[in-house]
Amino acid sequence: MATPALKRRLGPGLMTAYGVGVMVGAGVYVLVGAVAAQAGIWAPLAFLIAGVVAAPSALSYAELSVRLPEAAGEVAYVAEGLSSHALAVLVGLAIVLAGVISAAAVLRGGAGYLALLVPLEPAPIILGLGVALTALAVVGVLESIAFAAILTLIEVVGLALVIWAGFSAPAVPEMAALPPVNWSGVAGAAALAFFAFIGFEDMVNMAEEVRDPNRTLPRSILAALAITTALYLLVSYAAVRAVPVETLAGSERPLALVWESAGNSAQLLAAIAVAAALNGVLAQIVMAARVLFGLGRREPGLAIFNKAHPRFGTPVLATVLAGALMLAAALMLPVSALAQATSMVLLGVFILVNLSLVFLKRRSAEASFRVPMIVPLFGAAASAAALFAALGGVA
Repeated sequence: MATPALKRRLGPGLMTAYGVGVMVGAGVYVLVGAVAAQAGIWAPLAFLIAGVVAAPSALSYAELSVRLPEAAGEVAYVAEGLSSHALAVLVGLAIVLAGVISAAAVLRGGAGYLALLVPLEPAPIILGLGVALTALAVVGVLESIAFAAILTLIEVVGLALVIWAGFSAPAVPEMAALPPVNWSGVAGAAALAFFAFIGFEDMVNMAEEVRDPNRTLPRSILAALAITTALYLLVSYAAVRAVPVETLAGSERPLALVWESAGNSAQLLAAIAVAAALNGVLAQIVMAARVLFGLGRREPGLAIFNKAHPRFGTPVLATVLAGALMLAAALMLPVSALAQATSMVLLGVFILVNLSLVFLKRRSAEASFRVPMIVPLFGAAASAAALFAALGGVA
């Protein structure tokens, strides 16, 4: 009896919304304060550098998604490009770990915003939201991604409101005479801000559930990255313009402070930020489960995860495990530590993925979407530089 397969139900609109949602939900609502703590008034520069680091890797992923359109995409890329099964499995497990930790960071940040609306401690909020989102991810990918698309629209509207509030509020004194750039602080902040760009690598792991992946995935990846980069630059500038850096740095709900700076109540922005967090968490659970599903196909020791539910068409066991690990991490670690760990894991993966594309391109130039060889070479170098900066910040 054949194992039930994943169902191809996703088009370009939902995939772009998925990418925007996981990237926006992953970082900007909870991360601006932590980035400002290191980069100061130059936080927008840190986000710009992070975007430059992410861009070549996103282009590499776009070509790889055409060459090898599989769930657990990075596993396939490294296995084929670097000809190492062990390294491919290690990369797959690293992606699962990064997805789980990322979801935990966003869930914890979302609980901080929700605490503005309901009189509960963070722990029960984290548990309730985590269990509900894991259950939704089990029910079906179309239901999950359609719900995520609605949340994406809400969170983008919220960011537009933050941008408006930040530009409407009186400017902080530092804007009148900008201090010199602290390049070491900006470099460390850029490595942290890189967390806000994760998401395009999640998109390739949905390849077995996308209609016409050769056309849909590259376009959706690039569109999602362009949209989020523009949003991040505007939001981070609005934040440091309207709120003193010291105040931003001490908050786990920094965008609510920006909204309040224009004389607004924090409740509306808090509700929107919760929607963003739900989106980011759901997207990461879905992604991590697909990577486990794909790993189970390649690694006999993980074959138990290569099973899709005959009715839901989702990898139920993999989804439940990802949700459980996320809850454990969210209850134990702060947002900044979770974000930094995710960034370092993914930067290491990006080095290997870019190198994999270099070797694949040397063997064959045939692909319906291609980037110049300099793109994966620069992507590997930029990711390595960012990883060293992140390690230096930890040390």
